[in-house]
Amino acid sequence: MKPGISDALQEEAEALAALGDTTIDFSDLPEVDFNQPGADGRATSRGRFYRPVKRPVTMRLDADVMAFFQAQGEGYQTRINTVLRKYMVAALSGQKKPVSGHH
Repeated sequence: MKPGISDALQEEAEALAALGDTTIDFSDLPEVDFNQPGADGRATSRGRFYRPVKRPVTMRLDADVMAFFQAQGEGYQTRINTVLRKYMVAALSGQKKPVSGHH
C-alpha cells in the first residue's frame, strides 16, 4: 500500500486497475476529431504551459526600430521577442528564407 492512501481507496484502485479496457463505458464522452488542433492532448497555444528560458543579451538595433517598439509602451522587449520568434518559426518551416545581416 502507498503511504497516505486508505485501505478502501487502495482496494478500489486495485479493482479498477484489474478491469480490462473493454469494460470501460465511454458512451458519455464526446467524440474526438483527431484532425482538429489539440485533439492529441497537446496545448494549442505556446504560452499557456511552455515557458522558454530567457537569456539576457546585448544587441544593436536601428534607432527607428527601437523607437517603434518602445512607442507602443510597456512590454516592448516581449513584442520584439515575439516578432523574432515568428520569423524563426517561419524560417524553420521553410516559409521564409533567412536574410543576411546587411541592408
